[in-house]
Amino acid sequence: MDLSLSEEHEALRRLAAEFTDREIAPFATAWDRAEQVDSSIVPKLGDLGFLGLTIPEQYGGSGGDHFGYVLVLEELGRGDSAVRGIVSVSLGLVGKSIARWGDEEQKQHWLPGLCSGRSLACFALTEPDNGSDAANLRTKAVRDGDEFVLSGSKMFITNGTWAEVALVFARTGGTGHQGISAFLVPTDLPGFQRKEIHGKLGLRGQATAELVFDNVRVPASAMLGPEGKGFSVAMSALAKGRVSVAAGCVGIAEAALRAAVGHAKTRIQFDGKVIAHRQLVQELIANIATDVDAARLLTWRAADLIDRGLDFARESSMAKYFASEAAVRSANAALQVFGGYGYIDEYPVGKLVRDARVMTLYEGTSELQKLLIGRAHTGINAIA
Repeated sequence: MDLSLSEEHEALRRLAAEFTDREIAPFATAWDRAEQVDSSIVPKLGDLGFLGLTIPEQYGGSGGDHFGYVLVLEELGRGDSAVRGIVSVSLGLVGKSIARWGDEEQKQHWLPGLCSGRSLACFALTEPDNGSDAANLRTKAVRDGDEFVLSGSKMFITNGTWAEVALVFARTGGTGHQGISAFLVPTDLPGFQRKEIHGKLGLRGQATAELVFDNVRVPASAMLGPEGKGFSVAMSALAKGRVSVAAGCVGIAEAALRAAVGHAKTRIQFDGKVIAHRQLVQELIANIATDVDAARLLTWRAADLIDRGLDFARESSMAKYFASEAAVRSANAALQVFGGYGYIDEYPVGKLVRDARVMTLYEGTSELQKLLIGRAHTGINAIA
């Protein structure tokens, strides 16, 4: 087993780190206060190829593998999880779904713009009354000749107010996960309404929205994948998406580690020594460092399985579960190192605490991940 990075991966990681340090980290606090990431970051992400990773070059992508993809997301997550989310959703959930499930016309139409950053996508699965219970979503798509008419609403949709296209999951018939279909819906169609959600605890710079579909008409050719297979489209996207979230959580934990170490080596208390001399402070830092490495290795393993074409569902759930909880622990420990200063947004750790907290909720809660992991080991669906 060789855990060292190839020259190509090391160069990609360095490129992402330099970009994060120059274009993201210096502005993260201001974006958080304003509840708005500067939209000029999107074409910059596209110019470096970050929005086209793993997508074939013939569709405007930058190629590469999933291991390189998670290396980039680690660095973006270290700078600002709101920016990492832009890439995870537009590329990770939607772009990759189009590449896997789309026909040639859909790939040629949508992927070049998404990969370049000229356009963004959002993943419209969660509803006001259905989060983890996605199989029972209520948004409907009723066939009318050569068109489908969409009606319903979606909630907590990342990129929702910025996206030019939404990957929408709607019921075309049947019950449960049977009869759900996926549609690529341009956001400028009549009846498509969106409202940005403000006042979030974390990820405040990220454009998160409520979407409403008031008899939105799309051609039958907008369907992504076979009719009635939308749930499979969603679950395949989320399986890889969990690895994306895990990578972003590694970035949060890494940022917490760097902040805690930096403060501990400069903050002087009691006998004129920096607090890094205190055993309990070193214990906090040791806990963060161990969580960072453990979360990173779980994430790297899942990405490696994807690249080798092996089953990765259990490992992606394990990576997402552990890394998200580790990010919360690490951010909390870093705040403890900072003491009262950690409670002021002039310092980075308060934002890390707030951003980390949602990671245990979206794209599958920690509780859901534990159910998936348990089922993978026992072959039994747990019941309440």
